[in-house]
Amino acid sequence: MTTGHSLEQLVQGTDDLVAHLRNLPTDTWEFIGVPSEFTNWRAEQVAGHESAVLLHQGHMRHPLSEFYVQGPDAFRLLNHLGTNSFSNFKPGMAKQYIVCNEHGYLIGDCILFYLEENKFALLGAMVIASWVKYQAAKGSYDVAFAHHDVVETASGETRVQAYYQFQIQGPNAKALFTKLNGGVYPDIKFFRLGDITIAGRPVRCLSHSMLGEPGLECWFPLEWREEVMAAIVAAGEEFGLKQVGTRTYPTQTLESGWMGMPLPAIYAGEAMKAYREYLPADSFEAWFSIGGSFVGDRIEDYYYTPYEMNYGNFVKFDHGFIGRAALEAMKDQPHGRKVTLEWNREDVARLLASYAGDDGDLPFKYFDMPWAPYAMVQCDRVSKDGRIVGRSADVGYSHYVRGVLSLAVVDPDIAIGDEVVVTWGEENGGTRKNSVERHRQIDIRAIVRTAPYTSVAREQYHSAGWRAQAA
Repeated sequence: MTTGHSLEQLVQGTDDLVAHLRNLPTDTWEFIGVPSEFTNWRAEQVAGHESAVLLHQGHMRHPLSEFYVQGPDAFRLLNHLGTNSFSNFKPGMAKQYIVCNEHGYLIGDCILFYLEENKFALLGAMVIASWVKYQAAKGSYDVAFAHHDVVETASGETRVQAYYQFQIQGPNAKALFTKLNGGVYPDIKFFRLGDITIAGRPVRCLSHSMLGEPGLECWFPLEWREEVMAAIVAAGEEFGLKQVGTRTYPTQTLESGWMGMPLPAIYAGEAMKAYREYLPADSFEAWFSIGGSFVGDRIEDYYYTPYEMNYGNFVKFDHGFIGRAALEAMKDQPHGRKVTLEWNREDVARLLASYAGDDGDLPFKYFDMPWAPYAMVQCDRVSKDGRIVGRSADVGYSHYVRGVLSLAVVDPDIAIGDEVVVTWGEENGGTRKNSVERHRQIDIRAIVRTAPYTSVAREQYHSAGWRAQAA
């Protein structure tokens, strides 16, 4: 296949884009600079519920980037691209920022920080940074960008982050931050920015929680990393703080209900053609491998709307934005919704037992503990009574709940408490991805639960947020 010099040439150079992305050698997210485990991943998972965890965010090669937008037109640009309302958005605030294409399908989401007048930071998937830069050039906005991340492209380009990000979460997080900040817990409202002091260093923070308990997401200049981290670890001993390694880190989303990396809705349609011509053939977007038992007839079968992701509360029609007309048209229509699937323990045991079998059959697809996706975008078939009713995405094992959970989007007629079937593994022995061995498929029964899964997150998370809305 001839890839050419742009994503559009790559798309046009294949007869079957779905098959191409399903057979890419790219596996899943890459992590650097942080151990896979500090103690063991089971203890690190449980600590998030029983004491406190330190989550390092400065180690992700693929998913996260540090992207700054500033200038006289920064507010106008971001307002035009996001579905969110900016009517009361002011410096010192943040929001989960939702970006769609003209047909109302999700390109991605990230955390948008309003740092100061005419200056914003976006922390999240690189797909949004690329989209913002393209739209700024297309619309002649008076803005400037600074982009820091830890990504390497096929051409060998490397950029290094300017700040180090981390979170402390869990029931003892508030007490730990109080100790670190000289005996005072900062009075910062939910999704507002504030400042604390750790080891004599000023640290910026966002009031944010992954599992419903009070917690802060923080960042500071990278050169202070060793000093600040040492102070946190020392102070955290009395609170049972455990550092989270890269094996545990992605599993946090299974209970909080955030689906981290859906396929961006950019690969088809005339409206997105110019954007695909703008993106180089070795861009991050060109390496979105797809894995799993769901096989779509076309690439659009892998797209999501904000409503399906339970982001309807973030779609506000008080301003003009890309995708507004399409989202208005679908607003009152039935929507699929994001749920948690609780996998049947007996079926999971049968899956795992196949690795020790010697009956001449291939084992079932390997389930990597505790985080099991084997592509950038995991997409497994969900069925009920033989009918496909949804797609299961991020999946893993939680030692806290002693079971396997996955996040899925299911049809509107599927109710909480229903039993469905998740097909684990790929057809015909598997695709050609590096992460796929020869295997059989297995059907796993699962019970449909709310997203987020844990009662703490559902009941204590901010009442106006998408998690409360979904529950």
